[in-house]
Amino acid sequence: MAEKRGKAAGKTTTDRGNDGLAAHMRLASAGEPAGRATTATDSLLADAPAALRKRLAALLAVHPAAQAVLNDVAEHSPFLSDLMRVDPARLLRILEADPWAGLAAARAEARAVIDATDDEAVVMRAVRRLRAEAALTIALADIGHVFDLDAVTAELTDTADAAIAAATGFLFREAVAARKLRKAGTSGQGYTVLAMGKHGARELNYSSDVDLIVLYDPEIAPLAKDVEAAPFFVRLTRSLVRLIQERTGDGYVARVDLRLRPDPASTQIALSIDAALDYYEREGATWERAAYIKARPIAGDMELGHRFLRQLSPFIWRRSLDYAAVADVHAMKQEIHAFRGHEAIAVEGHNVKLGRGGIREIEFFAQTQQLIAGGRDPSLRTPRTLEALDRLAGEGWISKAARDELGEAYLYLRRVEHRLQMVADAQTHTLPDDDETLAGFARFMGYADREAFAASLTRQLMRVQRHYAKLFEDAPPRAAVEGRLDFPPEKDDRETLATLFKLGYTEPQAASAIVREWLSGDCRSLRQGAARERLAAVVPLLLDALARGGAPDTTLKAADRFFRELPSALRFLSALARHPDLVRLLATILGTAPRLGEMLAHRPSLIDALLDPAFFGALPDAPALEARLSALLAEAEDEEDLLDRARRFRQEQHVLIGVRILSGTLPAARAGEAFARLADIIIGALGRQVEARFREAHGTIAGAEVAVLAMGKLGGREMTAGSDLDLIVLYDFDDEHPESDGPRPLYGAQYFARLTQRLVSALTTPTNAGQLYEVDLRLRPSGRSGPVATRLAAFELYQRDEAWTWEHMALTRARIVSASPAFATRVEAAIASVLRRPRRGNHVAADIVDMRGAIASERGDDNPWDLKNARGGLIDIEFIAQYLVLTCAAKHPEVMETSTARALAAAVKAGALGTEDGQVLIAACKLLHDLTQVMRLSLTGPFVPGDASPALRQLLARAGGMPDFSTLEAHLFETQAEVRAIFERLLNEAVSARPRRRA
Repeated sequence: MAEKRGKAAGKTTTDRGNDGLAAHMRLASAGEPAGRATTATDSLLADAPAALRKRLAALLAVHPAAQAVLNDVAEHSPFLSDLMRVDPARLLRILEADPWAGLAAARAEARAVIDATDDEAVVMRAVRRLRAEAALTIALADIGHVFDLDAVTAELTDTADAAIAAATGFLFREAVAARKLRKAGTSGQGYTVLAMGKHGARELNYSSDVDLIVLYDPEIAPLAKDVEAAPFFVRLTRSLVRLIQERTGDGYVARVDLRLRPDPASTQIALSIDAALDYYEREGATWERAAYIKARPIAGDMELGHRFLRQLSPFIWRRSLDYAAVADVHAMKQEIHAFRGHEAIAVEGHNVKLGRGGIREIEFFAQTQQLIAGGRDPSLRTPRTLEALDRLAGEGWISKAARDELGEAYLYLRRVEHRLQMVADAQTHTLPDDDETLAGFARFMGYADREAFAASLTRQLMRVQRHYAKLFEDAPPRAAVEGRLDFPPEKDDRETLATLFKLGYTEPQAASAIVREWLSGDCRSLRQGAARERLAAVVPLLLDALARGGAPDTTLKAADRFFRELPSALRFLSALARHPDLVRLLATILGTAPRLGEMLAHRPSLIDALLDPAFFGALPDAPALEARLSALLAEAEDEEDLLDRARRFRQEQHVLIGVRILSGTLPAARAGEAFARLADIIIGALGRQVEARFREAHGTIAGAEVAVLAMGKLGGREMTAGSDLDLIVLYDFDDEHPESDGPRPLYGAQYFARLTQRLVSALTTPTNAGQLYEVDLRLRPSGRSGPVATRLAAFELYQRDEAWTWEHMALTRARIVSASPAFATRVEAAIASVLRRPRRGNHVAADIVDMRGAIASERGDDNPWDLKNARGGLIDIEFIAQYLVLTCAAKHPEVMETSTARALAAAVKAGALGTEDGQVLIAACKLLHDLTQVMRLSLTGPFVPGDASPALRQLLARAGGMPDFSTLEAHLFETQAEVRAIFERLLNEAVSARPRRRA
């Protein structure tokens, strides 16, 4: 495989030649379409000195492949384009130099500068310039097929290592000068920095965080008299993070993540060696064992780091074959990702790292085998993923076909990951979710169009998925519980009670009684003998899966309610018997979202949808949903049946979306869009039905036009399972004929008010099938006191002369759900004229700060798990986005996006929001929406971590992309602090507090 990887790059590390980077570059290989040639490079370097442009033109004329690469970069990567524009001399130097030698020289120069200075500003500038030089060199060498993956990741890792080590050395010299330490050197410092994850494995991605664990030994640290070890090393670590992470005019080096340390929510960022060893001995988790496969010391006291890892080796590597760890390694992805035969994968919005068939599955595939056998076979203890696959195949643990196919997929997906991150220097792994942007990215990858890229990507993802699914098949069944599970009808079995207790059931007699009642046919759904036979076959797996959620007694009672509410269980139990992963999914639903379980029990036909391979692909688009709902409503016998059918359709779609969220196959951004798309279609379909019946009774008014505006979460396409519908209804008509022409005519405004009331009634009235939505009309002009529908001219006048700033903020999320094309154009123009009005930023900021303070006083903002109201929560993020729209839309109308995340991204692109702030806010928005989606599905009240079931805590951790709840909590708190700091910097510092004023 190493030989193949070298050939794929065009030049191996042993066959570099002495030419510069431009000479090594080549166009895409045969069969892989080249990126579109443009002249974007010329305009990019238009301000460079004439002599430099002449030298560059001469170089590129000799090396046309280099010209093509630069054109591709200029067209598709704003980040790399900025690096070229800011310093064209650097670009020329990079193209003329051998890339390996140039990067080594840049690292050596940075170290020399840092070693010779005692000025922190010089250090920060040196490491940032090193990073910029490396970022541009490595990107061009990667896109130009000069570096293979090994070279890319090695050079990225060496650059990060050099920066962190040099910064650590500087801080130690500074501490000696301040007489906090007695000496400084490379050994005996008692302070070590461990690189974890891809950094530790020398597999850093292009715009990666660096995962670090910082440890110290107070017994050997050369601390001066009266200097306490813990506070000193914590302060030193904070300084290290600032040197590496803080953005200056020269950029930054890397985002530093310290959350892989033990119990990060309650421990300091630097931890004593003894405390760390004690933690891993007492409660170290399997995911932490897997993480330490890749650990290595990179800075500070290297010997101390190596000694710590040697001491930790028995924790990582068990002497016996460790099959018990397999399910724990897969815990974050075991619900339904590996269903056999389910091969449909949506490309738009797919996460190539965490999504199905992604990089993480390849890493887990290798790490699982390593943890099982690495204790007995030290040759398997490599941190490198491809090397691990090679060694596992060589020792017979996996097939050579698995090694080759997973290796090829790994190389491909890492290339996609790097190219994604080159666009804007963002730590992202998610493909664009709109067709146009994805098509542009496909061209950046070297494909002619979206379809060619999608076919190639899907092929690799499906390969990974098949091997990962087979790993599940081959693993020992998780329900192979030691001890008997026997449930005779007449009485409890003693050995079974002991087994249940061992599984974690604190009330084994009650648990046994429930299962015995099931097997005796006590439930209506289980009266068929065939159903009880199927149940008996899955009971061990079900009891085991329910127990793994951490609250088995409560979840078993939920399972009991589920079976009792099922009209018939035979088909469902047959599906469980054929698909063990579905048993785990059912346990997840019952343990975390019992309301969803109740809906499944009432609609058992939805199980068929979960087993349909199409369920795991793209969500149904609007036309498909519209067709399905229209067909249902067309068969309605009367108005009551029509409303029932709409409610059942909504419930079924909510269950399917909810299951996708809980199973991890649908990220929050797309879940919010799915809920909103569903609401849009239901509003439109019922609106047409209501309007048709209304016209039968009242006729129509000449020139009548009606528009339904979605506001709030619906307008921003950020709905959750429990969201209300915030609506505004606008209308217009011909003043010369203000009366309707039906049997019971209505006059002007009365006509549209009655029509609006009918629509609201259709959406809100409870029927035998339940309630559809709650509807809130309070965002209309004049709120509760105003008419339920507003004429467009009155709406425009109110927004111009009377509306408060908060009403204009709400208008940033206005989106037309239903209107004729001509009237929609008029309404959109009216909204745009309000949002594009020139405003004084300090006045808008003052009103927003005022309103934020009022909300905090009313609702509180000190509970970090109140994700909406907390300091640094969703309200802060939404207010920042709305502030940017109101203050920037006059010059940058492209910021008028109703989605918070997209408005922020547009503001960054327009230059109204800094790149780093934008990345923090967009990532925070995603995190908080991910967690909110899960919590809205799972809870009816506030989330209290101490009261939450272990299953819910684990689910939230997975939704937040963290290995456990403690790490998630630390990540959440840090994220909220960053968001709040940005809020205060952008808004609180803009103006002093003043009374709220009208816009």
